[in-house]
Amino acid sequence: MTDVSVIGGSGYAGGELVRLLLAHPEATLKQVTSERNAGKFVRSVHPNLRKVTDLKFSSIEALEPVDVLFVALPHGVAMGRMAELRAKASVVIDLSADFRLRNPADYPTWYGHEHATPEALADFVYGIPELHREEIKGSSAISSAGCMATTTILGLYPLVQAGVVDLARPVVVECKTGSSGSGGGPSLGSHHPERSGAMRSFKPTGHRHSAEVIQELTVDGRAPEVAFSATAIEAVRGILATSHVYLTEPLADKDLWAIYRKAYKDEPFMRLVKEVGGVHRYPEPKLLSGTNWCDVGFERDPHSNRVVVMAALDNLMKGAAGQAVQAFNLRCGFPETTALEFAGLHPI
Repeated sequence: MTDVSVIGGSGYAGGELVRLLLAHPEATLKQVTSERNAGKFVRSVHPNLRKVTDLKFSSIEALEPVDVLFVALPHGVAMGRMAELRAKASVVIDLSADFRLRNPADYPTWYGHEHATPEALADFVYGIPELHREEIKGSSAISSAGCMATTTILGLYPLVQAGVVDLARPVVVECKTGSSGSGGGPSLGSHHPERSGAMRSFKPTGHRHSAEVIQELTVDGRAPEVAFSATAIEAVRGILATSHVYLTEPLADKDLWAIYRKAYKDEPFMRLVKEVGGVHRYPEPKLLSGTNWCDVGFERDPHSNRVVVMAALDNLMKGAAGQAVQAFNLRCGFPETTALEFAGLHPI
């Protein structure tokens, strides 16, 4: 068995990590930390875990050594404590944004502050398994990707890698996201009278996940121009990324199908969703709640050389905790789908 602990387990992503790891047949969950809830039962914060665990939250200061440490601290906190955290485990999987970007100069641009330990960035592998599987298998430091970045990247990566996207034109992305992506802390934006029924553009330009998209879709040193917008919708879980790209040459549907099939035919958590009819003919985040699936579909514009790519996932699963456990499975040599087999519910 592999001993694991979760740092910052009181948030939504931390709670999902706890749920998944408690059910993991190869993992023993030793500790879950939360500074404001230390001494309380984990189930008092995550009521879905009643009669599942009697663990109590502990303080990070009481952290004991383990094999693998999952870090779910707020953005900007982990970078200052990563050296001491890495001393507690052979492998660290960080869910924050603190080690996602390879270039230290990107942090002032996209996060508004310098990186506290820029020399450590090179140690971390970007944690999307579909892109960096072999690197993850051999790494002791893994940085899970941002939820909207993951959705966008997985939708566009096959086309960009195939060299069929005209990178002289901007890649336009609109992400619609549920409220859990804002975290568990209450705010005016998450207050029910303000959120209920809302379709609110909260970051029409300059969203920090743009940096990850640019980084991962750069091919042969050529970075795309990414025009990224984010909209809050009345949902708890889920992201739908709708991306608009222009092709370098006219391609038929069968050509686009061939590109996506080649890229994702052996991927355990990637599905191509493009039906000729029916209400579920394109990716739908609601159907993915609680799952580690990412669904991708596309539509060729018959009046131009534009392709609309749609990708959907559960932001707390494939966009956070599920992705981290998938990386954990790879790193530790377990079957990649272990503890992630839930197929979802319909209707929901």
